[in-house]
Amino acid sequence: MRLKAIITALLAVAALVLSACNAGSGNSGSAEDYPSQELDWTIAFGPGGGNDMMARKLVQIIQEKNLYPNDIAVENREGGSGATGWGYLLSKRGSGYDVSTTSGSFLTTPLQADPGWTYKDFTHVGLMATDDALLLVDGKKGIRTFEDWVAYAKNKGKVVVGGIGTVNVDFILQSLIAEHAGYEIEYVPYNEEGQVQTSLLSGALDSMISNPGSILGQVESGDMTPVLFTGKERLQKLPDVPTGAEKGMADLPSMPRGFILPPDAPDYARDWWIKTMKDVVKTEEWQAYLAENYLTKNELWGDDFTAYLETTTAEFEKTLKEQGAL
Repeated sequence: MRLKAIITALLAVAALVLSACNAGSGNSGSAEDYPSQELDWTIAFGPGGGNDMMARKLVQIIQEKNLYPNDIAVENREGGSGATGWGYLLSKRGSGYDVSTTSGSFLTTPLQADPGWTYKDFTHVGLMATDDALLLVDGKKGIRTFEDWVAYAKNKGKVVVGGIGTVNVDFILQSLIAEHAGYEIEYVPYNEEGQVQTSLLSGALDSMISNPGSILGQVESGDMTPVLFTGKERLQKLPDVPTGAEKGMADLPSMPRGFILPPDAPDYARDWWIKTMKDVVKTEEWQAYLAENYLTKNELWGDDFTAYLETTTAEFEKTLKEQGAL
C-alpha cells in the first residue's frame, strides 16, 4: 500500500509538472499570443557594414512604429563570413523569437566551406532590397578614373584587393572586373567593413569593394576615390563614376538584403513577420533609407524569396567555379 501511495504521489507531481510545462509553452508558443517575448536579433557581421546598418534601421523603424510589442535585443555575432552569426541562429531551431538579416555571404559561405548550414535550412521571410557596390581606391594614389585604375593594376603586375568574406559577392565582383579588364588580383578577405577601410587607407590594399551607404563619407572627404559602380545606372550623388555596364560588364551581381528566422520556425511566426515587414517597407523612413544608402527596392516574400535564393545561389556557384574559387 505504501508503494502504491508513493507511485500515486509521483504521478500526481508529474501531472502537475506536465501541466505547468504545457501552460508555459502555450503562453510563449501559440499563434493567438504571438509575439509575447523579447526578440533576439542577430547581426552576422561587425558594426558599420551594410548588413549592420540595415538591421539597425529595421529595428529602429519597428520600434518607432510600435510594430513589435516587446523588447528587441540586437547583437553583432561576427566571424567566419557570417558563419558564426547564422550558425547561432541555426541553433535556435523552432524559435519564433530569433531573427537575422541576410547578405551575399548567406549564400556564398556554404559554397566555400561547411559551416553546418545552407540557405535552405532557414525560414525565409522576405527580400527587401538589393545592394550594389563601388570599386574604390585610396584617394592619395592619384587614380581618378577606371582607366587610371586598370593602367595602375596592369603596371603593377598583380594588385592586392579586398572585401568582406572569402568567396562573397565582394570577391566575385573583384574577380569579374579584373578578368574583364585584363589584370591579376590577390584577394584578401575580411570579417567586417572597418577592417577593409583601414587596410585600404594604410596601403595594405590597392582597392576595395563597398556599398555606397557604407563608404560615401570617405568618398566625400576625399579619403577614397570610387572608379566604378556595379548598379544599372550612375548614382546621382556620384555622377562621374561609370557603371560596369558602361565598361562592358553587364549583370554584375548585387547583395541580397533579406530577413530570416531559424529552421522550423512556426508558420504563424513566419506569417506574422511577412505581414510586419511588408508594413515596414511601406514606411517613409524605409523609403528614405533606400534612397540615402542607394539600395534598390526589390521585394519578394515567403516562397518567392526562397525561389530567389535558389536561383541566385546557382548563379554565384557557377561564377565562383569559373573563377577557380570552388
